[in-house]
Amino acid sequence: MEQSPATTFSTTVLIIGAGSSGLAVAACLTTKHIPFLILDRDDSTASLWRHRTYDRLHLHLPKQFCQLPLLPHPPSSPTYLPCADFIRYVDDYVATFGLEKHLKLRRRVDSAKFDLAAARWRVSAANLESGKVEEYEARFLVVATGENDEAVFPVGIIGLDQYKGEAVHSQQYRTGKAYEGLDVLVVGSGNSGMEIACDLAESGARCAIVARSQLHIVTKEIWSFAMAFIKILPANWVDSLIIFLCYLWFGNISKYGLQRASKGPIYLKRNYQVYPVVDAGTFSKIKSGEIEVFPEISMIEGKNVIFKNGKQRSFDAIILATGYRSAIKRWLKDDDYLIGDDGLAKQKFPKHWKGNNGLYCAGLNQSGFYGSSRDAMNIANDISLLLENGKINIA
Repeated sequence: MEQSPATTFSTTVLIIGAGSSGLAVAACLTTKHIPFLILDRDDSTASLWRHRTYDRLHLHLPKQFCQLPLLPHPPSSPTYLPCADFIRYVDDYVATFGLEKHLKLRRRVDSAKFDLAAARWRVSAANLESGKVEEYEARFLVVATGENDEAVFPVGIIGLDQYKGEAVHSQQYRTGKAYEGLDVLVVGSGNSGMEIACDLAESGARCAIVARSQLHIVTKEIWSFAMAFIKILPANWVDSLIIFLCYLWFGNISKYGLQRASKGPIYLKRNYQVYPVVDAGTFSKIKSGEIEVFPEISMIEGKNVIFKNGKQRSFDAIILATGYRSAIKRWLKDDDYLIGDDGLAKQKFPKHWKGNNGLYCAGLNQSGFYGSSRDAMNIANDISLLLENGKINIA
């Protein structure tokens, strides 16, 4: 990148991230006529949904739980939106609030520091199109890059780097049709891993899955029930109800190589960022033997995978459904309060969204679309009040 001279842009609010959380903040600021810019390293809004999802993906909650502030989903849209429908909704959202003119895409943020003397945030970003460095300054900085910023690859699997078949992260997976007739191992038993395994089996692949961790499997209906009742009942009550209903529906899942977690799904989501698996047809295929469950991998030799229980099997391909992580701490400087070392909100709800020196975060406390919308409205209201009163917290 060219180091000088750098182009400088100035605004009131600088939003880092053009995903659903960043767009929600932008829409709320628009209604209050507060100037802002949005930076994102990718070439589009909602790039996770456009470029890193598989074809059969549907949202796991009803649409009323998956909308952004100030624009409900149309009544005619499906209850559980396909990914393509959600992308259309995002495009309509951008158009409705005129957000396109505020977007600066293909900007990789390399550092964000607070200038105490000037009471402004100074952000350095690489323009990935021109190759030049750009500087931004703003009175307020909103971090909205999301919980799923970059792919996580497993470490410590002996022989994975010398595997003789095709090994890809789930962000590159699109459809099971590409693996028809092949032996495929999915590593990871979260939502992506389980749904990809189902897609592979339905597409004619001979599929197996590694389920190393304890988990909860829920139906869409049970999880939707939980999301509705968590607003009015204590979390431990809702957890007990979920576990009871899931046992009635799925029975003893340990018979099939899956271990139910000892803590409840709401507890795990809130405290460890571990989400329950919303079943998309995978469990019935595990019960029928169409999908084989294996424990942790011991080592890989050529195409042969050896598991901790001593079993081994040859696979033509491995899909690494090993998740994502936040990379915020690599570029955000001068903050020890708002964002933790894991790149997520450090403070507990409901104080998780506001930091010091005009720093905010949106969508970083594992509360999904509902949490992002709530954060966006809180941030816009707070900034509006500070501007009206002529006050900025620089403590």
